[in-house]
Amino acid sequence: MRHPKLPPRLELPGRGRWLWTCRAGFEGHLYEELAWQKAQPKLLGPALVESDSPKSAPAFARQGFVVDASGPLEALHAPRGPGHLQAWVPDTDEGNRLSGGAQTLLNSWREARGADELPTAKAAWDRGTALFQLAVLSPQLGAVGRVMARDALSLAPGGRHRMLRDRDAPSRAALKLEEALETFGHSPGPEEACVDLGAAPGGWTQRLISKGARVVAVDPAALMPELLGHRLVKHVRSSAFGYQPPERTDWLFCDMAWRPLEVAALLGKWARNRWTRFLVANIKLPMNDKNTIIFRVRALLEAGGWQQVRVRQLYHDRDEVTVTARLER
Repeated sequence: MRHPKLPPRLELPGRGRWLWTCRAGFEGHLYEELAWQKAQPKLLGPALVESDSPKSAPAFARQGFVVDASGPLEALHAPRGPGHLQAWVPDTDEGNRLSGGAQTLLNSWREARGADELPTAKAAWDRGTALFQLAVLSPQLGAVGRVMARDALSLAPGGRHRMLRDRDAPSRAALKLEEALETFGHSPGPEEACVDLGAAPGGWTQRLISKGARVVAVDPAALMPELLGHRLVKHVRSSAFGYQPPERTDWLFCDMAWRPLEVAALLGKWARNRWTRFLVANIKLPMNDKNTIIFRVRALLEAGGWQQVRVRQLYHDRDEVTVTARLER
């Protein structure tokens, strides 16, 4: 599918339509994904797409909401009703320059909402109420709307879930894992058994043992020195494709720079053999046909038996998507 070009000037979303934001440069992939769902998408500007309600959550969207109104910022008003109000700007150089003004307007609107305003997005999720959205799209223009907190793609404003990087974290990989686990809503506990396929140099393994989990790190390459001999780490110098666990584990993790369909077939094999319970994996995407690959990856995982398969391009992902899934006992 040929992706349409971005409009020369920002266009506003229509009332009752969904406004989506994504990683800059991925607007065409989000457009294609929504078009496949016959959701009548339209490109509005960098990192912005609108559509009708899709049948399923789009993988390339960071956040989305139903638009109540759009237009000049001075003509928009704070929404009413119990919930938590968030403001965000498109994740672009131009959008980021709007963040100060967006925060000022957000503070004013929160004060105007008074007792309706819940303190956090998590509080809105806990109470089953709305996340009210203020998208500041230009110095003069914006959109306001809502999404139920439990239906939101992310509880972070604009889906920009920034994780803090520890000084001893070896790479961005550790941040991807933390965001993936928070998005999954579940995390390994002390003494739970994990397998980390393609573990070297050990960013994910390091994060997992910090939670008290036991990790079998599978990779022919060396791990970082601080992981060597750690009581919670067993390093198996093997290809991920040749490794078979001696017993069932609790978690399977995978972040390999390998061909996506071969990785998906391997993960499907783990489900068929019921070697684990939970899956968190990062799938690298090709330059072209990203949606086709995602479709085939999902099909391979579901054919293997994985359930509740969720595919998302998270804030810390680049040319990749994060997959989470589980197996019933």
